[in-house]
Amino acid sequence: MLDETYSKLLVKSGAKLALIVLDGLGDIATREQGYLTPLEAARTPHLDMLSSDSAQGRMIPVAPGITPGSGPGHLALFGYDPLEFQVGRGVIEALGLGVTLGGGDVAVRGNFCSLDANGLVTDRRAGRIPTERCEALCAILTDKIKQIGDIKITIQAGKEHRFVVVFRGEGLEGPLTDTDPGREGQPIATAEPADPKSAEQKKTAKVVADFYRLALPLLKSQHPANGFLLRGIAHQPRIPTIEERYGLKAAAIAVYPMYKGLSQLVGMKKVEGPQTIAEQFQKYLELYDDYDFFFIHYKYTDKAGEDGNFDAKVKAIEDFDAALPILLQKKPEVIAITGDHSTPCAVKGHSWHPQPVLLHSPISGWDKLDRFTETGSNLGSLGIFEAKYLMRLMQANGRMFAKFGA
Repeated sequence: MLDETYSKLLVKSGAKLALIVLDGLGDIATREQGYLTPLEAARTPHLDMLSSDSAQGRMIPVAPGITPGSGPGHLALFGYDPLEFQVGRGVIEALGLGVTLGGGDVAVRGNFCSLDANGLVTDRRAGRIPTERCEALCAILTDKIKQIGDIKITIQAGKEHRFVVVFRGEGLEGPLTDTDPGREGQPIATAEPADPKSAEQKKTAKVVADFYRLALPLLKSQHPANGFLLRGIAHQPRIPTIEERYGLKAAAIAVYPMYKGLSQLVGMKKVEGPQTIAEQFQKYLELYDDYDFFFIHYKYTDKAGEDGNFDAKVKAIEDFDAALPILLQKKPEVIAITGDHSTPCAVKGHSWHPQPVLLHSPISGWDKLDRFTETGSNLGSLGIFEAKYLMRLMQANGRMFAKFGA
């Protein structure tokens, strides 16, 4: 009903919109950190300049107390209710790596991991092995495992410890539970059907179990990556595109496959090439006239937070800030800068804490805040709202809605 109302109010304004996501940006102030967050500790002159003419607030990524994965976190930022549109991580990762998925294909996101002599997980990311090492390990598996029964197997390396497996054949369906136990010191879990009555999910679970039976012996001597964990075992759903939903021609400028896959899933043009945030902003300048909406993703704040490295997260924010003037050479009418979730250094992982958001436009107003921080965002005029409404606020700031009612 609400989406129908937005659609009826939609008008073409010609505004350019940019959603800039510092992955895992949000943090918490702890005693060990001198009661500062990395965003508060960082030197950010260009964000400060933008803050002096912007509105701020905090966003709940899914619902109070729920810790999101990157998939739900980004879908919410794109304006899709993550409780309604649930997408397996494997599907997202596969699309991001350029793997074509067909009806009935089940895609899985894999992490190479380290196992001890008892089969317990000692490092869920195998020390973040180099991408070249991941490619070599995937080649070993691909050479020996091409089919299981009537199911064809495709394995594609990603970045660092990440890879994708696609199971292709008749009678398959997700979702299944993850084999990732979620913490070290535990054995690899068994993938179970989400619906125990589903024959298709039962068949998929057996294929996954057989894949483990064949693959683990091939990795036994490959330290530190002598095992693997599977997440997001699911098939591809139907989701309305950004253009269908908002009337926007959209481009995604991301480095990591998962975020390319997320954007592709909702119909954005996946832009290849850029590897640094400066290169991403430069690519934005080149494409400025070709698109209405730009999604620009920056990963390194999240990586530092997951490592619990406060100083690295501060540096990642400062590196981002140093590159920001490139984008501002052609400032879009609407800029939103935020995270897909919080990744506090003290937590060393994703969390439920609301992430800060800065919203800038000629009509956003100024909240009398000279910096973009969690503490300042608590006082901003945007208040605390669900992330799924950010796109609608961006549209409103781009004058894309007619008046509702008489």
